[in-house]
Amino acid sequence: MGNAIAEAWQGVRTMEGAGVRLKRVFGNYQAESMDPFLLLDNFGSDDPADYIAGFPWHPHRGIETVTYMLAGDVDHGDSLGNRGTIGAGDVQWMTAGSGIIHQEMPQPYEGAMRGFQLWVNLPAKDKMMDPRYRGILADEVPELEVEGAKIKVVAGEIAGTRGPVRDLVIDTAYFDVKVQPGARSEIPVDGTHTVFAYIFEGSVSFDEADRAVDAGTLALLEKGDSVNFAAVNAAARFLLVSGESLGEPIAWRGPIVMNTEKELDQAFREYRDGIFIKHGAV
Repeated sequence: MGNAIAEAWQGVRTMEGAGVRLKRVFGNYQAESMDPFLLLDNFGSDDPADYIAGFPWHPHRGIETVTYMLAGDVDHGDSLGNRGTIGAGDVQWMTAGSGIIHQEMPQPYEGAMRGFQLWVNLPAKDKMMDPRYRGILADEVPELEVEGAKIKVVAGEIAGTRGPVRDLVIDTAYFDVKVQPGARSEIPVDGTHTVFAYIFEGSVSFDEADRAVDAGTLALLEKGDSVNFAAVNAAARFLLVSGESLGEPIAWRGPIVMNTEKELDQAFREYRDGIFIKHGAV
């Protein structure tokens, strides 16, 4: 049985970091229904003034951040000693765990810089795990074709094709789906998982009535063992993400997500006192 749409929304324009203009597709207000996902930001512009200030050094604890670039470059550095550039088609999957401090600085780009950042919650038992970083290049992400669609598999598996991110704390799938004009297709998903689609090009339908979900809209899908979709009129492209719900309390303040306010207070106190980092180079 396929997934119908449970809810859909557009997100809001906001400013983050040192002055980056972006679209927050979902965040605090939707976290309970999106469990285990906490936040999705759609960032990018053809005006460098909208993003060049970037996201200078800041902490994270208790979550994983997933940065996926479509166009442009973002320079990254962190307290584990990792340094590099996330380019078009590249993925950074970072597990903050007990604590990491990093920066993400978009570089000037001729054209429209485009990318996404997703936050995935960590279960209580793993919130203080050792942090880890995975930098995945575009040519490491496999792409397969299924009935009128091309799918880049970042995490999870489709028809025997597995994504390069495999040592995940919770079971998560992350696909970039391109649909040909008028094509209809289907992707199997775990029927117990939270599943959402974020359309960023064209329009897509997910039900037999062919109701169009337009670019810039997130569709939270009802539980089912497959996602049926079709491009409405022109070609379309969307992220399809699914994950195992945690069902745990969320205490969230800025870049840190724990289970209790006491744990949040401790995290920020440690950050102020210079003892936030538990593992890795400083």
